[in-house]
Amino acid sequence: MLQKSESGWTASASKRRRRRRWPVFVLLAALAAGGGYYYYTTTAHAPAPQYQTAQVELGDIETTVTAIAKMQPKNYVDVGTQVSGQLRTIHPDVGAVVKKDDLLAEIDPTVYQTRVAGDRASLDNLRAQLAQADAQLTLDKLRNERAQDLLVRQSGSRDAADAAEATMRISTAKIDALKAQIAQTQATLDGDLANLGYTKIYAPMDGTVVSITAREGSTLNANQSAPIVLRIADLQTMTVTAQVAEGDIPKITLGTPVYFSTLGLPDRRWRGEVRQIEPTPTIVNDVVLYNVLIDVPNEDLMLMTDMTAQVFFRLGEAKGVPLVPTQAIRRGRGGISTVRVLTATGPQERTIKTGLSNRTVTQVIEGLAPGDTVITGVAAGAAAPAGRPRMPPRLG
Repeated sequence: MLQKSESGWTASASKRRRRRRWPVFVLLAALAAGGGYYYYTTTAHAPAPQYQTAQVELGDIETTVTAIAKMQPKNYVDVGTQVSGQLRTIHPDVGAVVKKDDLLAEIDPTVYQTRVAGDRASLDNLRAQLAQADAQLTLDKLRNERAQDLLVRQSGSRDAADAAEATMRISTAKIDALKAQIAQTQATLDGDLANLGYTKIYAPMDGTVVSITAREGSTLNANQSAPIVLRIADLQTMTVTAQVAEGDIPKITLGTPVYFSTLGLPDRRWRGEVRQIEPTPTIVNDVVLYNVLIDVPNEDLMLMTDMTAQVFFRLGEAKGVPLVPTQAIRRGRGGISTVRVLTATGPQERTIKTGLSNRTVTQVIEGLAPGDTVITGVAAGAAAPAGRPRMPPRLG
């Protein structure tokens, strides 16, 4: 029977132990390789995030409040009639340019001519009576003087003297009454003459006939209301009435510069300034709106009644200043504004001081210079920033 030496048994046991350890080394090596691959694919070589950026540039900025407006002539007159009667003639047509005191329309004057003729006849009658009364007073004065003289000489009676004096006073009173009647009739005549004059309607101002509401041959009744025949407007100056929301009205003051365009001429700008802010609002669908009035010259008559305009109230303006997209600015507590600036070492948060701002751009007063690149967002589908591993897709 063969027996191994002690050294042989020792060598055999060592070989068996080595055979048992090599799977552990393989497993450790595999784990290390897997961890390195995971780090390589998720961290070390993750693609840099793709940012949406914009450069700070010099430019012009203005802040505005917008509103929808309607137009009306600044000065216009509704020409009516002060007397009743049949409208015989209307001389101008719609669109005609008239001057002050031009004849516009005529009402049948027959009734008023008759009244004037009657007043004049009554006046002539009263004046004739006055002349007769004057002659009678002269005679009564002579009789009174004679009666008083006879009484002094004791050749006449007291009764005769008193009767003569009373007759003279009666004649004087009659003359006073006739003078009062003459004054009254004269006043009636003046009124009827005025009414006769009102049967011809004249232009009260220079302007354009923009509408005619009455028709020739119709009967106008001035006793119930003042009938409107036509409207004259001065189209050389138009008033734009803009309806401004209550949230924007505190920003607008008298004299605020304004520009606007119309639906028919969107590329042309008219300019003016705020003339009046009406204190009483108009409520439309629970929205509080205030009327703001702007006067604008209209020499070429391109602006017409009831045109619609989009009005821009200029609240502020700056030219040649650094501008940054408004969407790049982050507003923090205490009114602090920050932006993310893209540098060679990566994005950096920077505090800035802003000025005028609108929906697209904002003025930068401090913190940025022209040429700086600011981050406005992350591109769609861009990779997550470095250092943040992607989550594996969810299965099932």
